[in-house]
Amino acid sequence: MHTLLILDVVFFLTSSDNNPVRDWLRSLPIEDRKMVGEDLKTVQFRWPLGMPLVRKLEPGLWEVRTHLSSGRIARVLFTVQGRDMVLLHEFVKKSRKTPKEDLDLARNRMRQYKEANDEQA
Repeated sequence: MHTLLILDVVFFLTSSDNNPVRDWLRSLPIEDRKMVGEDLKTVQFRWPLGMPLVRKLEPGLWEVRTHLSSGRIARVLFTVQGRDMVLLHEFVKKSRKTPKEDLDLARNRMRQYKEANDEQA
């Protein structure tokens, strides 16, 4: 049996202190914001989780899958570092496959986050 781990949600900050995932969440209609927030909270308090809410994309990288009120599907890509659930990138799904640009951006942010935290340790 897996032991549930309560994660701390961390928003990735760019080198210029931008907070892309938080900014995106704030831009959503309130109903959609609540839906994404509830799904993130479920992952935070019930980790580890799998489908249909969470899908592993590759080692160290997962996506939270939220169905928005408009019928669209939002994705929040994240990594888990220790007890931190680091929200790296977000997008609204437009095709079956996760776009390479979105995966590359999340990978790059994951690497930046790891490097910054390795330096602090």
